[in-house]
Amino acid sequence: MKKVLEAAGFVALVQGVLGLVQEFTHWQVGLVQRLSFFDGYDAVVSFILVMLACALFAAAEKLRH
Repeated sequence: MKKVLEAAGFVALVQGVLGLVQEFTHWQVGLVQRLSFFDGYDAVVSFILVMLACALFAAAEKLRH
């Protein structure tokens, strides 16, 4: 279970960071900017993904002990 949480956290972190990079540099990277229902909320969704990744990593660390 901890590997699944770590993998999901990694994906969320990468997508969140790529979304923030896209927001500030206008590069066409990441999945968040490709989904039309997030239109206008790209930076907020990307920030939430980074926070979700932190929570998933914390939950995976809690399972280790």
